Amino acid sequence: MGSSTAKYRPGTQTRKKVTTTDILARKKDEKITSVTAYDYSTAKLVDTTGIDVILVGDSLGMVVLGYPDTTRVTLDDMVHHTRAVTRAQPRALVVADLPFLSFGVSARDTVRNAGRLVREACAEAVKLEGGVRVREEIRALVDCQIPVMGHVGLTPQSIHAFGGFKVQGRTQASADQILRDAVAVQEGGAFAIVLEGIPAALGKRISRELDIPTIGIGAGPDCDGQVLVIHDMLHLFSDLTPKFAKVYADVGTSTRDALERYREEVRDGRFPAKEHCY
Repeated sequence: MGSSTAKYRPGTQTRKKVTTTDILARKKDEKITSVTAYDYSTAKLVDTTGIDVILVGDSLGMVVLGYPDTTRVTLDDMVHHTRAVTRAQPRALVVADLPFLSFGVSARDTVRNAGRLVREACAEAVKLEGGVRVREEIRALVDCQIPVMGHVGLTPQSIHAFGGFKVQGRTQASADQILRDAVAVQEGGAFAIVLEGIPAALGKRISRELDIPTIGIGAGPDCDGQVLVIHDMLHLFSDLTPKFAKVYADVGTSTRDALERYREEVRDGRFPAKEHCY
């Protein structure tokens, strides 16, 4: 398994384009890596590292646009930011979120809206939240040759129904429903599924049950891959700090320090210096 999967070698340009079939082949093989990106420069930077999947998540509503949750993100927002990411021509697979109410109403509308992300923004797959209730919409998308990544567990677009960003699947009934939802996503034809905000034991159970790869975010180490919001892992966003979000570099603090130095150098006349002048 995974013989056709993209291989990354730092300092070279030999890494092949990652496809949905590559990701599907990674089940129980090499772990899948994914992070979010919302603009050209970030996508270019991410792609130098050999990350497998760039997710243009509707999390941009919170970390880029300043909304309190993701429900206010529009399809136009997603087209705009996905187009910026795909202009970077990343070798990573680019997956774009279908935002709140752009699906879940009718299969026809779902296909039309997903088609915009593929045709106008050049996304290579779409992601949508939900399980049993969206199985037929997933099937409709796959029948129209639009690859789908599912998303179950703590689905942020359901924040008002959940009463906040709360871990899901703590009770047996809730865990069983999330498993049913995950199976429904697979039955619909999705090539992978995100598991968010569930107990690690449930993440392990679902990963064992499914034939498609699971990508965890707060779902434990036994998923087939992991995804993080880049603003969380670089500490660029502090309004909300999930337990699962490890900070790999405190870029937020470094950026603030740089801006403070810039301010002081301008005020005391040290910048621009002679080497910065024509």
